[in-house]
Amino acid sequence: MRAALIALAAVTVTGCAAVDPNCPADARDLPLPSLYGRWEARFDGLPAASVVQLGKHPDYAGVRGTITRDAGGGAKPSVAQLAGDVDDEGALSIDESLDGRAISGNWAGTLQPRSCGREFRGTWRNAADDSTHPFVLTKTGATEGKQ
Repeated sequence: MRAALIALAAVTVTGCAAVDPNCPADARDLPLPSLYGRWEARFDGLPAASVVQLGKHPDYAGVRGTITRDAGGGAKPSVAQLAGDVDDEGALSIDESLDGRAISGNWAGTLQPRSCGREFRGTWRNAADDSTHPFVLTKTGATEGKQ
């Protein structure tokens, strides 16, 4: 009993729990369908979260979907199209397009340790001005039939 209490105290103090052995250590080990569903995207310096919806890409082993950004101030949210995959280095790589033709942004992120495929962090690049912004992409919903 005492050992269990000490272990619980250690977890509480360090904030670390035991790592699930079934969690992928790298995005290359993540099953593609685990990327499907609803995600929340937060960009450094922006107060509102954006909603990302990903599903199976119809043409290759990747994802396709949308990102809806809150414009704030009662303005209509912007919606952009997304398409991407996990590259050979294990990074989540997504192209973003506002008009469905030209690339308006690029996402490059890595799976976070111990997130069990539910969090990526990386950099979003705005193609219009080449500025970069850190992002956190967090899974918020199930696959919702997008397989």
